[in-house]
Amino acid sequence: MKVTIGNKMNKDLKLTSRLLFRLLPMQIFLALVSSINCIISGLFATNFVGTDAMTAIGLYSPINMFVFGISTMLVGGTTILCGKYIGRNEQDKVQNAFTVGNILAIVSGLVFTALYLFMGLSDSTGFLTKDAIVRGLFNEYLIGQAVGLVPLFLGNVLASFLSIENRAYLSTIASIIYIIVNLILNYVFVAHFNMGAFGLALASSIGLWVFFMVQARYFFGKRAELKLFSSHPAFGEIGQILKIGVPGAATYGYQTVRGFIVNALLTLYVGNVGISALAASDNLLRLAWAIPQGMVAVSRMLMSISIGEEDRQTLTDVMRNMFKRFLPLMAAIDALIIIMAVPLTRLYFRDSSDPVYMMTVWGFRILPLCMPLSLICLHFICYAQASDKQVLVHLLSVFDGVICVAGYTALLIPSVGMNSVYIANVLNGVTTTLVIVIYAVIMKKRIPKNMEELMVVPDDFGVSDDERIDLTIDRIEEVVTVSERIKSFCDRRGLDDRRSYLASLFLEEMAGNVVEHGFSKDKKAHTIDIRVVHKGDEVILRIKDDCRPFDPSVRKEMRDPEDPAKNIGIRMIYKMAKQMEYQNMLGLNVLTVHI
Repeated sequence: MKVTIGNKMNKDLKLTSRLLFRLLPMQIFLALVSSINCIISGLFATNFVGTDAMTAIGLYSPINMFVFGISTMLVGGTTILCGKYIGRNEQDKVQNAFTVGNILAIVSGLVFTALYLFMGLSDSTGFLTKDAIVRGLFNEYLIGQAVGLVPLFLGNVLASFLSIENRAYLSTIASIIYIIVNLILNYVFVAHFNMGAFGLALASSIGLWVFFMVQARYFFGKRAELKLFSSHPAFGEIGQILKIGVPGAATYGYQTVRGFIVNALLTLYVGNVGISALAASDNLLRLAWAIPQGMVAVSRMLMSISIGEEDRQTLTDVMRNMFKRFLPLMAAIDALIIIMAVPLTRLYFRDSSDPVYMMTVWGFRILPLCMPLSLICLHFICYAQASDKQVLVHLLSVFDGVICVAGYTALLIPSVGMNSVYIANVLNGVTTTLVIVIYAVIMKKRIPKNMEELMVVPDDFGVSDDERIDLTIDRIEEVVTVSERIKSFCDRRGLDDRRSYLASLFLEEMAGNVVEHGFSKDKKAHTIDIRVVHKGDEVILRIKDDCRPFDPSVRKEMRDPEDPAKNIGIRMIYKMAKQMEYQNMLGLNVLTVHI
């Protein structure tokens, strides 16, 4: 039996780690969708339109980063705010915030659609390139991208909330259809009808509409806990969504500026061939970048809910999981990319005598080295965003976004050339990691000794060590033992005999039901995470498990004429408890009992 009492950690991080890895494949796949479609566009661009088209895609990259930043702001702000409300069991506020997030997504999509059309149709893109051929292709690409901006913004919000509703498989279906549609339309528009850069972008945009519509159907159905729009949207939540989302999205704004600076440096010192090489290596590496993006997405969900619940243990467990499990996995993937640098380059450029060839090879050899360090930075930005640590968010964002990559590139490019951009990204990762440690040292006035100190978790966050007990159950034999531990904890806290007995009884009855009805339903390993909190005059018992959905309020109403005693334990608990709350979030059953 793994037990956490006071400040002793659950060494296996079992439930948190299992949940993160269960959600991870879906979030990685969602991040991959955009990457796969960018790769499809890149392959069709180089093979059917020409190198100039790849340069146009490279010029679009900073703009795309800015749009992605706005989308991240809306998704992050809405998800974190709703996560906090879920942690507090305030379902009406979850629906209101979700509605406002969707409205903001639509408005943002329409604004950028108008801006893209204006820039493309009026040829107002001369500030990006003076090359008339490249600018013409870029204008066409921009107009085609404009068609898909509304479903891009809205589809990303829906994908995040389908995971919360434990319906992430719908996003998988939508994503697969999106990829197929994009591939077919690229062949039709680009390879068959020779629609050039406009066809590249239009194929992706139509695919985004399909992606959005497949997901949206669920939210109009009866089974959805959340509806796409509520009749009384709380527009007062706009400020909260932006306040929470802007700091986390700031890094993409900084990266937009960085992209313009780097493209200008490449044009000055290397030429358009440098932009093409960077676009090609970055285009294919999007597949690998989908992995840390997926990791951050699932961590963000758990962090926001943990902050809403003021669950100090789970909050720090998420970050420990990143260091112990996510980081080694990312390093192994990066090593494989480095080994495959030459074959990956040949997907885009086959003439080894062309300067763009070796420039791209070195991109695949050097850029992957920055990914593990970036994973650390992104997790701390996400945590700082959720916990309202604005200074840390902006410090990491400005260093990661502009200062390091643009600064190191400017210093190195006169002597190193093209590889300076790649090396700058690695130095950027080293610098941001140091910023995280230095920030913790300044705030704690000492070198951090554990994860809580590195994260600078406030001392008054959650409950103190002596006000709580955390336990884990893996087998039915442990239920009685854990029940006895809870009674001992209540006795030590000086609770009256009645509430001490009730806490022990509730745990034994509810945990026993979970083991009996949940553990045996499949062949998977399951865990029950238990927390008892005594703060002030309130006693709160929380039971969390990763079994199939099990709402005790439904079982409470079930009667068997042949067995009057059936479910009597659950009925008795409901009668004696002050308050009982059940919710299923992220595939977890969470039961909270107040006595």
